[in-house]
Parts: sequence; structure tokens; C-alpha cells
Amino acid sequence: MTELHIRECRHEEAEAVLALWRHAETTASVTDTIAHVQNAIAVDHAHVLVAEVGSGLVGSVIGTFDGWRGNIYRLAVHPSYRRLGLARALVAEVAEHLAQQGVKRITALVEKDHPWATGFWDDVDYERDIRMIRYVRSLSSGTGQ
Repeated sequence: MTELHIRECRHEEAEAVLALWRHAETTASVTDTIAHVQNAIAVDHAHVLVAEVGSGLVGSVIGTFDGWRGNIYRLAVHPSYRRLGLARALVAEVAEHLAQQGVKRITALVEKDHPWATGFWDDVDYERDIRMIRYVRSLSSGTGQ
């Protein structure tokens, strides 16, 4: 693998991030639009990070701080680049960004029906919280959660 570079996502890369999510088999959401990704990139309390190998985006993660706790969303690695440490590097980088904002606790939303995703989180220093269940309601038309 050529050199990995993790950096903030650029506004014009929103379409490439959406393509990465499709390749990584993430579940589609009503916010999977160029406008929503660009909005996340523009928000001060959010960190949309991408992993780049060569000239291609091969990973992404979104970290946010809502004033209460840090949250990690959309950790995705292209299937061809899994099991190489990219997800760990992305999580470490976004956690560092969140820590610099004063975050003391981080939660991660993980798709339970994706064994590669739950397996990753089971292997890193995050604990599965079986006390919680997530409820969602989409406020706009479209597919997803």
C-alpha cells in the first residue's frame, strides 16, 4: 500500500465520499446527498476526515461534538483496503480532534448487521452498550434512516 494520508475532507469531495460509502456498503440514509455531506464539512463542530492512498479516497469518518459528548458516524473503509489499519487510524485521528474540543466521552453509531463493522469496534477500546437502543425518524422524504 502506498502512503496513507488522513486529512479534513474538502467541500468538492462530497460526491467521492458518497461513492466511497456505497463501495463500503453502508446503509443509505436521507442525508446521503452532496448537500448534506458539504454541510457537515462546513460545520465548525464537525470533523469530516478522509483517508487517502495515492489520489483516491479509501476511508472516511465523521466526528461531531454536540456540547455533551463526541459522536462518531460513517466510519467507512473501501473493502479493498480493509484490515490494513485504516479504520484504526481514522478513529484515532477523529478522537484526537474531539479531545482537542474538550470531549470526555465518545459514542459511535455502528450498523449491527455489518459484521465487519461490529467486529472492528469489538476489537478496539470501545465497549458495546447493550443498555441503549436507537430510535430514528426521518424528517424529509427519501430512503434510509
